[in-house]
Amino acid sequence: MQPPALTLYNTLTRAKEPFSPLVEGEVRMYVCGPTVYDLSHLGHARKEVVFDVMVRYLRFRGFRVHYVRNITDVDDKIIRRAQETGVSWKQIAREFEQAFRDDMEALGVARPDHEPRATETIEEMQELIRDLLDRQFAYVSEGSVYFSVEASRDYGKLSHRNTEELVAGARIEVNESKKNPLDFALWKASKQGEPSWPSPWGDGRPGWHIECSAMSRKFLGETLDIHGGGVDLIFPHHENEIAQSEAATGKPFSRWWVHNGLLTVEKEKMAKSLGNYITIRDALRELHPETLRMFFLSHHYRSPVDFSKEAVARTKKNLDYFYNTLLRIQEVCGKETGPPRDELEGESRAALEEGLAPDALEAMRGVTERFQAEMDDDFNTAGALGELFRAATVLNRWMDGADPGRSERGERVLRAFRRELKEIGEVLGLFHEDPLPWFRQAGTPGEAAGTGLSDETIEALTAERERARKAKDWATADRIRDELGSQGIVLEDTPRGTRWKRTT
Repeated sequence: MQPPALTLYNTLTRAKEPFSPLVEGEVRMYVCGPTVYDLSHLGHARKEVVFDVMVRYLRFRGFRVHYVRNITDVDDKIIRRAQETGVSWKQIAREFEQAFRDDMEALGVARPDHEPRATETIEEMQELIRDLLDRQFAYVSEGSVYFSVEASRDYGKLSHRNTEELVAGARIEVNESKKNPLDFALWKASKQGEPSWPSPWGDGRPGWHIECSAMSRKFLGETLDIHGGGVDLIFPHHENEIAQSEAATGKPFSRWWVHNGLLTVEKEKMAKSLGNYITIRDALRELHPETLRMFFLSHHYRSPVDFSKEAVARTKKNLDYFYNTLLRIQEVCGKETGPPRDELEGESRAALEEGLAPDALEAMRGVTERFQAEMDDDFNTAGALGELFRAATVLNRWMDGADPGRSERGERVLRAFRRELKEIGEVLGLFHEDPLPWFRQAGTPGEAAGTGLSDETIEALTAERERARKAKDWATADRIRDELGSQGIVLEDTPRGTRWKRTT
């Protein structure tokens, strides 16, 4: 049975619309993948996390999602990089394709159902080009094939500009073999030293735009439910995709066009010349992958995002708050999995009789519904995280003022909340770590945990302080606390003993 509809903003119509896939219960989704000529940067990371969470949430809501993301492994940039380095274009492509996959794995971004390479889809591209030639939407000129923009009556409908505006505002390479400056290459005639494939129009290679149209048609059919990418792809890439695909089939290419906002660094466009170009792997040397994911998800996907040390520090603090909540629950309940939510329905009166605060119970019972309500509103991850934070705050206040472990029912509520938070975390790609090691790890994942005091030394000093407290030797207890604090170790005294955490 199809889950309740969600609303999704459509770049094509500039409006949020109730989402309903072409085939009930199934979603065919295509997102433009990387051109593999260099290491991926934070802007790429944001896009991949955004669409990773969209796919996860659609599946969480019960849809069968068929997700395709392509690899552009032949392109002007790849060829240029090969010429500059003296390495073959294929070696460049394979090296950075693997680097991209490694980065995605480190970020917790799941692999799509299909990840085709452009060079493995040449036959399908040529078939699509033949369709466009047969329907007189394309022409051959000097061994290249171009799409005729004049033949497409509604060209510009995705970017919402007419052809005159597009000619005036676009950087269009002067090419005497084209009939119109906006016409774009479907097939590029072979040049010396460049990769090429045989075709009915002569040896050559595909243009960039034809790749996605051919690959999406091969794996998902002629009409998609969702086509995604960054806002920088709206024109010319997606505009050209929609034009050539609909010209070839006479059918709508994608029912929803979804675009994520761009990322700046310290309010500047990211550029190597400015010294603010941050690759994914450089970022992950300093940040836990969940911190980076949560930073992206703390903003609506369509909004621009500015990456700064201050903003990331706030994100880390918020993520620590969730892990501290999980740690407190673990201290009361151990690691036992909580009961399903429906087992707790109707327990409100009994819980009140045992002194359980009603707002704490309500926070636990309603968190998934409020999470879904925010996500159903155009994948509002920022609002969804806000609802999780609200629930965790209420639960922490209850734990501050009561002993939640004094009743079996209180423990059941805590375990159930933890279970929900973990289930939601599967959608967001968060809360996967064990909470105590989360606070005790030194450095970032992948680095040796060797900076500062060892765990054994901290444990010994904490035990020494506990003995001093029992002997009412407050001076010694305070000295040990201060000594640990100076080295980034925080001690927290709780009814169940003293816990320690690393802050650096």
